[in-house]
Amino acid sequence: MIRTLLDTDRENASAVCMRAFLTAVAPSLPANGVETFGTIAAADGFAQRVGQDSLQLVYDEAGVIKGVAELKQQRHVAMLFVDPACQRQGVGEALLAALIAQARSEVVTVNASLPSVAFYQRHGFACSGAVGESAGLVYQPMARSLPTAAAATPGAR
Repeated sequence: MIRTLLDTDRENASAVCMRAFLTAVAPSLPANGVETFGTIAAADGFAQRVGQDSLQLVYDEAGVIKGVAELKQQRHVAMLFVDPACQRQGVGEALLAALIAQARSEVVTVNASLPSVAFYQRHGFACSGAVGESAGLVYQPMARSLPTAAAATPGAR
């Protein structure tokens, strides 16, 4: 079940993000990138972003958090991580769909870690700029156009 991240989820959500990050992303980054991400994904980091136009979701199955996602400003996927033991089971896809359903923009963006680019491409995102780096985190800017309300309404012209 996808639901809003609760205060009581922050430590577990942080642990899921760190396990996924350390497995898939960290090996390709410099030490300062790993440190930067540790700050972002810390329980305190989640707490600081509450109320800053940030939607934080978890995929919870029987009380176990299997994935974490965050949408900023109703248009930017700021975080999407699935516990390595739960990957390739539709968790990431479900979380991404939930974020997109909450987007209030014609375009949804993400600064994808390089190992996640193929996942986003499979879900309609395209590269929208050159690979960048910020505080040691290397990312690929990507974007996905969403149908406008009129285009999404059957029979609309």
